[in-house]
Amino acid sequence: MSTTAADAPSSVEAFRVVANPAPHSEQERADALADLRFGVQFTDHMARVTWTEGEGWHDRRVEAYGPLQLDPASAVLHYGQEVFEGLKAYRWEDGSIWAFRPQANAARLSRSAWRLALPELPEEDFVGAIEALVRQDAAWVPGGAETSLYLRPFMYAHEAFLGVRPAKHVEFLVIASPVGPYFASGLKPVSIWIEKDYHRSGPGGTGAAKCGGNYAASLMPQMAAYARGYEQVLYLDARNGTLLEELGGMNVFVVLRDGTVATPVINGNILEGITRSSIIALLGEQDVKVVERDIPMAEVRAGLESGDIAEVFACGTAAVVTPIGRFGSDDFELTVGDGEPGPVTVAIRERLTDIQYGRAADAHGWMRRLV
Repeated sequence: MSTTAADAPSSVEAFRVVANPAPHSEQERADALADLRFGVQFTDHMARVTWTEGEGWHDRRVEAYGPLQLDPASAVLHYGQEVFEGLKAYRWEDGSIWAFRPQANAARLSRSAWRLALPELPEEDFVGAIEALVRQDAAWVPGGAETSLYLRPFMYAHEAFLGVRPAKHVEFLVIASPVGPYFASGLKPVSIWIEKDYHRSGPGGTGAAKCGGNYAASLMPQMAAYARGYEQVLYLDARNGTLLEELGGMNVFVVLRDGTVATPVINGNILEGITRSSIIALLGEQDVKVVERDIPMAEVRAGLESGDIAEVFACGTAAVVTPIGRFGSDDFELTVGDGEPGPVTVAIRERLTDIQYGRAADAHGWMRRLV
């Protein structure tokens, strides 16, 4: 039986707090919370845990948010040995603050760390770091509709050494940014370019790990998509270039006309999204048949042309659920349905956000109270 968020162990009491001597004023914080943008403004503190070979994880603390001191020879700058996560803290109507499935993020960080030859952080330190930081900076958690505190845990090789081997000194940190609704003007479908020449990952690669190199490799194709008038990129498999994998930062779902929902199978190339697994569970509760399988791009094209595919949506932490309204490639351009968000997309997004914001019962034990 899997651990619920409420049951996840925490080392929060082991974190010493060194308060920021020059925090934002109340007015500065109020101004920041009145102008919420993604990843632009950060809270007054960050949580931190250090790992050194022979000593393990130690020195758990919350300290002032500020620049990191890195030696020019730090391994992360030369070999990209780093991993990260993303999750949110939500302020409920009663003022309490909750996180969504933090233990799942902790487990994924450990899997990513293992793949990048970094030390695996204990779940209790991951959860403890988040709790310690949010408790210290609780005033930064906004309370408006669809607002939240975005949490960015990350781990990097700090050791100053130019040899190609795993680092012997590693830092884990959590920083936080108050954010507003991802869709400021309402839920709008995005346009997707089908990328055929470049791939996000390949068999045996780091596709299942949440590491910076995967995202760096996606930036050039993303810029090319922008230039063509598209907002996001959908990557195909590297082996044959025929199967859907994922967007640059989101998993994808296809809704068939008969009500079945399909999503690409987790195969080592695709990031195992926590929002993705939550959606699969919620759809199953509603007696929606969800199939995890290989999805050929040719099947999607034919289904859009015939109407056998009714909706397509993407999902991830930042936007939760994003409707897809248009696909384009070198040889076709197709609209999904009528180009508007479909009923399955809208309903599953509402169901999930209702749980996250405390408007609906949490039957799965996904939410963990932080404050």
